[in-house]
Amino acid sequence: MLAAGLGTRYGGLKQLTPVGPSGEALLDYGVYDAVRAGFRKVVLVVRGAVEDQLRRHVAEVIGAGVEIAYARQALERAPPGRTKPWGTGHAVLAAAPAVAGPFAVMNADDFYGAGAYRALFDHLVSAREHALIGYPLAETLSPHGGVSRGIAQSDTHGYLSQLLEVTDIAARDSRFTGHTTTGRAVALGGGELVSMNLWGFTQAMLPALERQFTRFFDMRGAEPSAEFLLSEAVGAQVVTGEARVRVLPARERWFGMTFSADDAVVRGEVAHLVETGVYPADLSAAFKRLACD
Repeated sequence: MLAAGLGTRYGGLKQLTPVGPSGEALLDYGVYDAVRAGFRKVVLVVRGAVEDQLRRHVAEVIGAGVEIAYARQALERAPPGRTKPWGTGHAVLAAAPAVAGPFAVMNADDFYGAGAYRALFDHLVSAREHALIGYPLAETLSPHGGVSRGIAQSDTHGYLSQLLEVTDIAARDSRFTGHTTTGRAVALGGGELVSMNLWGFTQAMLPALERQFTRFFDMRGAEPSAEFLLSEAVGAQVVTGEARVRVLPARERWFGMTFSADDAVVRGEVAHLVETGVYPADLSAAFKRLACD
């Protein structure tokens, strides 16, 4: 679980923003859903500056019933002027020593839905191949500003053929528009499946990812803001034939906090899920019950 983000657009540590009725954060719902789906260990990728806060929160809400490991996304070999780690691909490599066998990757500040974790776990167990949960683009936007999304293009067999990074996506006059990383304008229909960074991987992903990061670091590691993004790395492996990724359409809606103004919507979504019985009103007590099962 990637929890080392700086929250620049959000303006704070959104990983721990309370959104549930008993002070739960989105990461708590993610862990709860993942454990119920069958995952048995959680590796939290953290930055040193917030590790203590995360540890305290996890101890209070999740407790000792779930195996939790911490992987620090450090600034080793950082050049002068570099103040942050090298992005989501680098975060996965930071967690790799604590991972054995197939694993999932998700953001700590996104809500994916319990069905997404079940689909990912079942796929990893049965098919033993990489997978991506795809969400309809129109359901992943924020009314408070443009967002960046990886548009997942699939072949006729349902495997990822290309992951196109598009930035500044927003609904404008009943249309969805954005720009590629090279600045080309893109018109979108809204129904395209996009990556919200919920992946399932076998161990075969890691050696290739390590090689890619080495090349990235040699070429761009000294740039103050360059990022080694997981989506771009996986997309490159797909294009070269190093990786085959099944795209699994999401069963439930995604929501998350890109901007601080998204908080009210997220709290409302969580409140509705609690009121309708999808989640208990106190996750801390629910985690204790899971530990006893």
